[in-house]
Amino acid sequence: MVRNSEAQRTARRLFSLPGPGKNVTSAISPSFVDRAYEQLREMAISYQFKPGAKINELEIARTLGVSRTPLREALNRLTTEGFLRFLPGKGFFCRELDPKQIFDLYQLRKSLEVGAVHLSIAHARTEDVEALLRFLASTGPEAGDRTASELVKLDEQFHEQLLSLSGNDEMLQVLRNVNARIKFVRWIDMSSLNRPVTQAEHRKIAEAVRERDEARCIALLEKHIDRRQDQITAVIKEGFAQIYMASPVKAPAHGRGMAGSPAPRRSQQRRARRAT
Repeated sequence: MVRNSEAQRTARRLFSLPGPGKNVTSAISPSFVDRAYEQLREMAISYQFKPGAKINELEIARTLGVSRTPLREALNRLTTEGFLRFLPGKGFFCRELDPKQIFDLYQLRKSLEVGAVHLSIAHARTEDVEALLRFLASTGPEAGDRTASELVKLDEQFHEQLLSLSGNDEMLQVLRNVNARIKFVRWIDMSSLNRPVTQAEHRKIAEAVRERDEARCIALLEKHIDRRQDQITAVIKEGFAQIYMASPVKAPAHGRGMAGSPAPRRSQQRRARRAT
C-alpha cells in the first residue's frame, strides 16, 4: 500500500483539494473522475501498488477524497487498459511485474512500429519528416542533467511521432498504451552512456523514412527495438529490488536507481541493453 501523506499531497495537486479540516466535496471539479483515473494510473505505472497486491478501495477513496462510485469507474478503466486485474468476488489487484508479459509487450511494440513503416513511407509528408529530424536535433545526443523519466519521455515522443507519420490514429493509441505499460521497465533500463548511440539510430530511422527506403527503415527499427527475454528478466529483477527497497516507487533520477535507492552498479548497467 502507498504512503498516505504522499498520495494525499499528490491528490491535492491534481484535484486542487483543500487541506485537512476543509470541505473536500466543494473543491472537486466536474472532471475529477478523469483526474482520479490519471492519479491511479500514475501509481499503477510506477508500482506504488506492489505487484500482485490487492487495491484497498476504501483507503484509496479516503486518501483521494472521492466516493466509491467514481473510484470504481477509474479502476475499471485501468483494468480494461491492462494496468490492474479484477477477480470476481475478490476485487482489484495491481498487475504483476511479469517478464513474459513485458516481453510480449515489446514484441507488440515492434510489430506496431514496423507495421506502420509501409504506411509512413507511402503517406508521410516531407515537412512532417523534417519536423521529426528537427525534434532530434533540438533534444540533442547527450543526456545532460535530464532524469531517466525525462529521457524515456523524449524517447516515447520520437517513436510516437514516427508512428504518427503513418496517419493511423488507432495504431498510435495502442502504442501509447504499450509504452505506458512498459514504462517502469524502461526507467530502469535507461542509461545516459547509451543515449548518443540511441539518438544516432533514431536519426538513421528518420532519414530512411525521408528517403522512402522501406526495407532499410524496417531493418533499423527492428534492431533498435528488439529485446531478448533474458535481458528483460534481468531488468525486472532490478525492478523488484527497487520496489521493495524503496517505497513508494517513482520515476528514477538519471544516474541513480529509483527514487530513494542507490544507483545501479556499473556491472548492472553493462548488463542492461540501451533503452530504445
